[in-house]
Amino acid sequence: MSRLTSHGRTAINPVMRASLQYKIKTAGSLTRGCQSYACSICGVEHTDLPHLGSAAPFHWADGLAKDPNSLLTEEVCIIEGRDFFVHGVIEIPVYDYNHEFGWGVWVSHKKENIERYREHFDSADIGPFFGWLCTAIDDYTEPTLQLKTMAHYRGGGIRPRIVPEESEHPLYCQQRDGISLAEAWKMVHHFAK
Repeated sequence: MSRLTSHGRTAINPVMRASLQYKIKTAGSLTRGCQSYACSICGVEHTDLPHLGSAAPFHWADGLAKDPNSLLTEEVCIIEGRDFFVHGVIEIPVYDYNHEFGWGVWVSHKKENIERYREHFDSADIGPFFGWLCTAIDDYTEPTLQLKTMAHYRGGGIRPRIVPEESEHPLYCQQRDGISLAEAWKMVHHFAK
């Protein structure tokens, strides 16, 4: 897959096209008072910076929905009873803004770790767990698939915070150093066309 985007915009496997549709969600309840921003890209004044997220890990195909050993929910994915994934968020600090920009991503997990997460969904007392990043985000010059990550569980119904392993990858550098609000909106417009 070459783009993190909605269907019809990329050259991806047609079977995977519908399941890899990206959704845009505003941070909403995370915002403590709206901040308006005059967008230099589209000229519109925005109030909430949305998060972008994947509906499924890269490995999911719609045909798996009929497999009794496969499961896809908004929080976990199991493929053929042998591959396990959790849905988390890579949070990138945004300068002079009330909250982070979020990439909703999927990371692999060992079976025992996914079972602990499913049993203790609302607990921050599990993990952190290692996982491979299983979301392709084409906004970066280097591939994001298979980056090493740690999933930090927060409890309270909040998705795990995904932290890429220290590297020179632009995604890690953005999470470490932050981005401008203009950079965040540029990413949103890239995927919301």
